[in-house]
Amino acid sequence: MTTRIDIPRLLRDHARTFALTLRLLPSSLREPLGIAYLLARASDTIADAPRIPADRKLGFLGELETLLADGDPQSWNPGTDGGFSPAEAVLMDSVPDLLRALESLSDRDSICSLWRTILRGQLFDLKRFEPGAEPLSAQELDLYCGLVAGSVGEFWTRLIAKHGSGVLRLPLKEMIRLGISYGKGLQLVNILRDRRADLLLGRRYAQDDDLPGLFDQAEEWLRLGERYLAGLRPGRILMATSLPLDLAVPTLAGIRNSPGDARVSLGRREVRRILLRGVPSLWLSRGLDPAS
Repeated sequence: MTTRIDIPRLLRDHARTFALTLRLLPSSLREPLGIAYLLARASDTIADAPRIPADRKLGFLGELETLLADGDPQSWNPGTDGGFSPAEAVLMDSVPDLLRALESLSDRDSICSLWRTILRGQLFDLKRFEPGAEPLSAQELDLYCGLVAGSVGEFWTRLIAKHGSGVLRLPLKEMIRLGISYGKGLQLVNILRDRRADLLLGRRYAQDDDLPGLFDQAEEWLRLGERYLAGLRPGRILMATSLPLDLAVPTLAGIRNSPGDARVSLGRREVRRILLRGVPSLWLSRGLDPAS
C-alpha cells in the first residue's frame, strides 16, 4: 500500500490498547482493521470535540458522509482553528490518505459500510441531544448501541469468516447475531462508565433510576459475548477478540459497586494481568490455530 501516513504511529497515538490487540492478529486482518478503526476514531473525535459547536460537528460529519459516497478525499479540510488538539489535528489531516488507502483493500466496501453505519449513529447522537433534551428511551439506546458498536461486531465476524478460515465454530448467521450483542454490551459499559462526563457534553443516555436495569442489560449482552467467544477456535483471533470482554466485565462490576464515582477504570496492573492471561494462546500450533 502506498500512503504517506504512518498507520502504526497513528494507532499508538490514538488507541494504545487497540494497537496492541492489532499486533496479535494475523497480518491479513491488521491493515483493514487499523484503517477502519482510525476512520471511526476520526469521526468520533469530531462528535466528542468539546470546543466545536454542534452545527459545525454536523457539518463535518456530513462532509465525511459525502466523501464516502462520491467525494474527492482531497477536499476534506476540517481546519486547525483550535477545535482539535495537536494529535487530533494530525488524525484529521490523515483522513484523505486513509480514504485513499482503502482503494487498494479487498475489504473496502465492508469498511465503508461499517463507517457509514457508525456515522449514522454519531449523527443521531448529535441531533438527538439538543439543549434540554430528555434521556434516551430504551429503544433509542438500543438503536444507538447497535449503530456505533453492534455494527462493529457484525463487521468483525464477517472479516474473520473471510480471512480466518476455520476460526468460526458456529454458523455465520449465529455468530453475527452474537457479535452484534457483544458490541452493544461493550458500548453500554462505556456509556455507563462515562455518563458523568457525557452529562457535561449535554448527553444524557439514561436516568439514575434506570441504572439497575442498564447494569442487567449490559451483563446480558456481555454474556452473549461469552457465547460469541466460545464460537471461536483457540488462537490469536480469540485472544484479541476476548480482550475487550476481559476488560469490560471487571469495569462493569466496578461501576455497579460504585455507581456514584465519576469514572471507574482498571489499574495498569489489572490490565497487564488480563493481557498476560491470554499469552499462552500465541504458542498454539497451526493445527489448533488455523489463522495463526
